Amino acid sequence: MATDTAPQQGAPEAGVRRFGAVNWLGLRTLAEREVRRFLAVWTQTLLAPLVTAGLFLLIFTLAVGTRRGEVMGVSFLHFLAPGILMMTVIQNSFANVSSSIVISKVQGNIVDTLMPPLSAGELVTGYLAGGILRGIVVALAITLVLFPFIGLGVANPLMALVWVVMGGAFLGALGIVAGVFANKFDQIAAITNFIVTPLSFLSGTFYSLETLPPIMQTLSHINPVFYLIDGLRHSILGVSDSPPLLGFVVVLATTLAVSALAWWMFRAGYRLKS
Repeated sequence: MATDTAPQQGAPEAGVRRFGAVNWLGLRTLAEREVRRFLAVWTQTLLAPLVTAGLFLLIFTLAVGTRRGEVMGVSFLHFLAPGILMMTVIQNSFANVSSSIVISKVQGNIVDTLMPPLSAGELVTGYLAGGILRGIVVALAITLVLFPFIGLGVANPLMALVWVVMGGAFLGALGIVAGVFANKFDQIAAITNFIVTPLSFLSGTFYSLETLPPIMQTLSHINPVFYLIDGLRHSILGVSDSPPLLGFVVVLATTLAVSALAWWMFRAGYRLKS
């Protein structure tokens, strides 16, 4: 008896997903999972960064106070605040994404994320959504709770939000790359200690580039985090070490490059599929 091998009427062609070009339901579910994950432990993911940022400001106020004088025409404490805010945002965005992936790999349930019909681009977008939103919430907490205590407002709130989103996207993408590469917590801790933290601290957070020797200024200008902090400082205080448009282009290009690497890792199953 002959077997009917013709495709059923209305069935999608091979390689064509039945829900269209974008799996919106799957993407939304992954993003919601990432958001719920950090909200479930808000004392660690939201309250702790707020306390840490407050301690930074308090320590510098007590240790330096008004003796430091003005930096770029503003008080040192006001100069310091945007850098601490961005540093907190990027560290939390990186931690949110990288820890989510590493925990899934260590616990052996990363397959639950890889098996659903989600493309590499959708996986990258879903993870980034969690990292970016955590960064935004942390930034809002610092702005609303700590800035009033030091008498600091935000000159351009919309541009400040843009820089916070870009910071979360860049470090979130880097968090995907680090999380996929790392197979255990020691490796992700090494990446945090030897890459993320130096990028954060050596980026103009605590000083203006004009006080550095020429070689250090050159090195700072190839650090994308410098442009994130400088751009946020411009949107809050109206002063910066470099043109904000240049910083925007550098950060955007770097974020796209790192996101492309993260996309390739998911696409190829690098260190994810045995």
